[in-house]
Amino acid sequence: MTGKLDGKVAIVTGGNSGIGEATAHLFAREGAKVALMARREEEGVRVQDAIRSEGGDATYIQCDVTDRTAVDSAVEKAVQTYGGVDVLFNNAGHGASGNFPDEEDDAWDSVIEVNLNGTFYMSRAAWPHLIKSGTGAVVNMSSIAAVIGFSKNMYDLSGRGVPSSSYYVAKAGVDAFTRYCAGRGGEHNIRVNCVRPGQIITPGATGGTDTHVFKAVFDATQILDGPGYPEDVANVVLFLASSDARFLTGEIINVDGGSPRKL
Repeated sequence: MTGKLDGKVAIVTGGNSGIGEATAHLFAREGAKVALMARREEEGVRVQDAIRSEGGDATYIQCDVTDRTAVDSAVEKAVQTYGGVDVLFNNAGHGASGNFPDEEDDAWDSVIEVNLNGTFYMSRAAWPHLIKSGTGAVVNMSSIAAVIGFSKNMYDLSGRGVPSSSYYVAKAGVDAFTRYCAGRGGEHNIRVNCVRPGQIITPGATGGTDTHVFKAVFDATQILDGPGYPEDVANVVLFLASSDARFLTGEIINVDGGSPRKL
């Protein structure tokens, strides 16, 4: 490793599995002190201990990003533990079953709360510490759902289903929030960027199988063959969090194998 984050303190939400877990490991290998934030304690402690066993520095902090009070408390605990915040990776999120117009109100609210409201709450809580850092970096988690459309044929190919309308809307909101925060962060040398994964093999995207739940649609539309993996996204997040991307802000990078169906 090259020490791209030596001396930095990084918060990773949803750091107990998938892309968050892979990114937490990579950040630690690159010298960061990592505050892992997630709801599920057993999984969070497992990742914390795995990073420590590799010689890295990580602390699990239980946090539900939809709870503003819990978010404020978790960020303060990270600051008390490590002395500040230099990097924030707003990764926590999930989708829902059901397609418009049949998506249930509770499912809509849940997806908006964790993906969009959680990104807002965490960014707001970390913001004064990122200002104090002098070189703050935020990376938000979007999805190509924010910018793609689909036809009836593609809908049928996926087994009469696509990501829920709430997921499309939440991730489009994350894109907009990224651009807004980049504008606010400039005067404080805070860079705010975003990643949009596509067919990435994570526990939440496979439905308990070894393939993506929307594999048929991705395979029919991707430029590159095969799925991506959490490490593919983590590598881009590291780039955006490090000084290698010092002149980038307000950018959204697709990690999707090439998707020609973007609108």
